[in-house]
Amino acid sequence: MWRKSSRSGGDGDCVEVAGFAEVVGVRDSKDRQGPVLTFAPGAWAGFVAATRAGEFDRPA
Repeated sequence: MWRKSSRSGGDGDCVEVAGFAEVVGVRDSKDRQGPVLTFAPGAWAGFVAATRAGEFDRPA
């Protein structure tokens, strides 16, 4: 099942994420028939953790 971030705005500019048997899929919510990027679950968990920790934030 595909889901959007709870922080996604209403303008449709977001990505959707879904967990499959052995991968995590990511796609553009505006192009649901388009390509899907896939990641190993551990790699995706590392990305999410780094994002939550602010590692990708732009300096103020």
